[in-house]
Amino acid sequence: MRADKSGARAAARELITQFAVKTPPVPVERMARAMKIRVQYAPLDGDLSGMVAMQDDVPVIGINALHHPNRQRFTLAHEIGHLTLHRDLIEGSVHVDKQILHRDIMTEAGTDWREIEANAFASELLMPESLLQAQPSAAGIAFEDDEVITSLAAKFRVSEAAIRFRLFSPARR
Repeated sequence: MRADKSGARAAARELITQFAVKTPPVPVERMARAMKIRVQYAPLDGDLSGMVAMQDDVPVIGINALHHPNRQRFTLAHEIGHLTLHRDLIEGSVHVDKQILHRDIMTEAGTDWREIEANAFASELLMPESLLQAQPSAAGIAFEDDEVITSLAAKFRVSEAAIRFRLFSPARR
């Protein structure tokens, strides 16, 4: 199956509209609570960023408490993406198939369509195009403009790598 990144971004924009987000940073934790998602922070093994499962029909997202807060926000947005886009793969499960719903070698290689969609969703949710366009400093920015990148990353509460990727992604053009 092929990833539907535009559909994933559209789903994220629907949440931005639903929650009437007008300025960064996007309140992703508040959104999760309003969506009746239980979010738990705990130290997780290795490079595991997070996971999602259903417990008694309640979605539960686990976030690696050892990761940087900006990474935790991206992981939360990514897992909300799985719930929004791939709930049928999670419904009725107590445990999540870690090969499907966590950041692994397939994600790095860009081959797992579910991970590609969840990443596109998370990127749009945390750094919505509408809010990026509203930033005067983002207009005409150069890839090497570290000062502006740092400022925007802090404003959106994402990593510099994430904002750089979002600003210079071919999908934005």
